Amino acid sequence: MKNWFLKEKKEFGILLRSIPATVVTLFVVSVISMNLLANKTLLQLDWIALDGGILISWLSFMCMDIITKHYGPGASNRISVLAAAINLLTCLIFFVASAIPSNAADYTAFDSIFGGTWFILLGSTVAFLSSAVINNTLNWLIGRCFKHNPDGKAAYAARTYISTFIGQFMDNFIFSIIVFVIFAPIFWNGFHWSVLQCAMCALTGAVAELIMEIAFSPIGYRITKRWQEENVGRKYLEYINRK
Repeated sequence: MKNWFLKEKKEFGILLRSIPATVVTLFVVSVISMNLLANKTLLQLDWIALDGGILISWLSFMCMDIITKHYGPGASNRISVLAAAINLLTCLIFFVASAIPSNAADYTAFDSIFGGTWFILLGSTVAFLSSAVINNTLNWLIGRCFKHNPDGKAAYAARTYISTFIGQFMDNFIFSIIVFVIFAPIFWNGFHWSVLQCAMCALTGAVAELIMEIAFSPIGYRITKRWQEENVGRKYLEYINRK
């Protein structure tokens, strides 16, 4: 166990020094934003419900797809765990800030938003980590199917579109079940979503986020091509190839 921890620590350190900071920053910010936006239901009908996280979650998956394409699924999973850990730390700081009393003004709205809800945090963390592993693994497996031109546009489109749709569906569905089916009826005075609403939320959200992925995938593709041409992350890639 100790040897595994030391090897993991070394590999993670090399990885952090190898991935451009802009991508990691956007990824972490999008994860934190998803957690906050998920507190608001944007639409609720008999057959569909959407929360605010749909507005930013596509960015998280695009960043994961970029990292998976260049560094592999293991690297993307590690960065996903880092993003989740930073999100938990941020939520703790928000909670402490909301719990500190102040007589300067009425901060009820501020405290209710940034104080957070523990089961929303639980649901978002479990859903995000589960969908990240699914997305990154599918992305990598689909990419391996393209033997002749694995770095071409068709290969990038197939691996990102399919993995994003399935990953986003699982993310939305797991989160909705945990928050709106299991905990909301208990802690929100009976407010809840049906399983059908959760499924339709997941499906509709996945479609919407896939459209966003399609719209912005040319940017992701150009980033991966530039990284490849400039040999970005060479030290990490050499390290994992020696393992």
